[in-house]
Amino acid sequence: MMKPTTLGQSILAMRNRNPQSVAVKFKTNGSWQSKNWIEYYKDIEQIGSALLALGIAPGDRVAIMANTRYEWSVADLAIFGIKAITVPVYQNNTPEDVEYILNNSAARVLICESRGPLKIFESVKAQCPTIEKVIVFEDTCPNPEIITWKTFHEMGQSYLKAHPRHYRELCETLKPEDTATILYTSGTTGRPKGVVLTHLQAFSEVSEAFPLCGATENDTSLSFLPYAHILGRIEHWGHLFIGSTMAYAESLEKIRNNLTEIRPTFIMSVPRIFEKIYGAIWAQVQTQPLKLKVFNWALDIGKKVGEYKMSGQILPLDLLLQYELARKLVLGKISDAFGGRLRFAISGGAPISKDIALFFHAAGILILEGYGLTETTAAITVNTPFNYRFGSVGRPIGEAKIKIADDGEILIKSDKVMKEYYNNPEETKMVFTDGWFHTGDIGEILPGGDLRITDRKKDLIKTAGGKYVAPQRLEGFLKLSPYIAHVHIHGDQKKYIVALLTLDRLAVEKLAKEKNFAYTDWNSLVASPFVQDLVRKAVADTNSNLASYESIKKYLVLPNEFTVETGELTPSLKVKRKVLDQRFKDQIDELYL
Repeated sequence: MMKPTTLGQSILAMRNRNPQSVAVKFKTNGSWQSKNWIEYYKDIEQIGSALLALGIAPGDRVAIMANTRYEWSVADLAIFGIKAITVPVYQNNTPEDVEYILNNSAARVLICESRGPLKIFESVKAQCPTIEKVIVFEDTCPNPEIITWKTFHEMGQSYLKAHPRHYRELCETLKPEDTATILYTSGTTGRPKGVVLTHLQAFSEVSEAFPLCGATENDTSLSFLPYAHILGRIEHWGHLFIGSTMAYAESLEKIRNNLTEIRPTFIMSVPRIFEKIYGAIWAQVQTQPLKLKVFNWALDIGKKVGEYKMSGQILPLDLLLQYELARKLVLGKISDAFGGRLRFAISGGAPISKDIALFFHAAGILILEGYGLTETTAAITVNTPFNYRFGSVGRPIGEAKIKIADDGEILIKSDKVMKEYYNNPEETKMVFTDGWFHTGDIGEILPGGDLRITDRKKDLIKTAGGKYVAPQRLEGFLKLSPYIAHVHIHGDQKKYIVALLTLDRLAVEKLAKEKNFAYTDWNSLVASPFVQDLVRKAVADTNSNLASYESIKKYLVLPNEFTVETGELTPSLKVKRKVLDQRFKDQIDELYL
């Protein structure tokens, strides 16, 4: 077979892979199940044939709204194979956004879970006239108008008997310029925009990024990012391309158990996952002075070893012996929490703190930060196991070109850059200049060619004194505290910087219990001197790293964490600055009195 140039050809190549190789793993009724590549392909072919039986034609849009799961991958690749277009919808989107995405894309079919997603759709069903059929991933559903997954498989089997080559013929005729998917941005700056990605963009990304990171068919990953997020989707497509084993996490809450069960060799994540694990580790050791002393000693040894690794030097024997002891006492336990086999982890979607990356590196876990947007099909630059520099996001991938505009904005020219914003020529025109895509991010190219991101262009705060402040930098410092969950920095056109903070409830309550601090309820604990001292220390530690004009002069601790459900976070867990500015306007105004 010819070398693949589209994901459709990668799908067809599944039939020729080793039938003894495990393609996917997923839990059913509490136990892990697996499928080989041929079984995986047959599921895809059947679902693709079922879509053809419904009358779905090339170019039609099919929406998927569900948590990350095996059936999501099957449906996505089935849609690709018949030259239709996948429209992912976050499973926890607001009804308003769901309605907008389904109507803007004119999706004909919705495939979803029968739990939350189906209820959200039913609340806006009357306003979504283009949806002709609804299919649920479950095998039972009380509504006879909805097609169950079992019935859908049977429809595909019947269609395959009558048209045994139809799916394959369509898959074979896919062209790089054919549209693969329309991903809607998570809406940090207003209405979601539909990013149109062709098979050229998708294939350019996975065929260059995954081999560059050293991923092979012998690897195993644990997938937990939402597939409506470009990074999660690239993980799923990359696994298809390289032929690695991919396991599906049961849920975000069960990631820790799943990591030790699957023992992945690499994972792809957003910084928030690493931040939570980092915070939990520090919260556990900080309450016991002796344990903390041993932990800090081991971490210091790990960091020294890390410096030797980064410089390519051979470890001195005395340091090697100390490192083995540090691994046995402390560092190995951190590595074991990820399954004990992790060669590297990819972090994207938002900046990760350099301190957190160095912390895990000392424990033997290499976090490779990459940079990209939905519009660039995820990573346009990435650190690799053979060339990494903490605090940077690596060098351009493959044919990608980067330049820095006069105002510091990062501009990109690459096959990985989107075709357009769907049905939005005005917005499309605004982000391109002579073929260069305007990212909206500010950065600099370091000696050696690595890219460093400093902030979002639109997020930069200009104080009343004319000084520019990068809020993500401040937020990163504050979230080094294991007790801080989320941060919102404010100060545009103001005389000083203020912050809204939320607490990691589990970490704070655990510390209060260990310190025997009595309190009546959560709100009283938040307002107590005990918690206020914790926050005051976190702010002071942050300010010690900042210039006077960017330091936090006042702050407010809010009782509840920001969430996706309340509209304060995007589905990729970034704060919605405009929403928070409006929602907490009165509280922010009081901080300037």
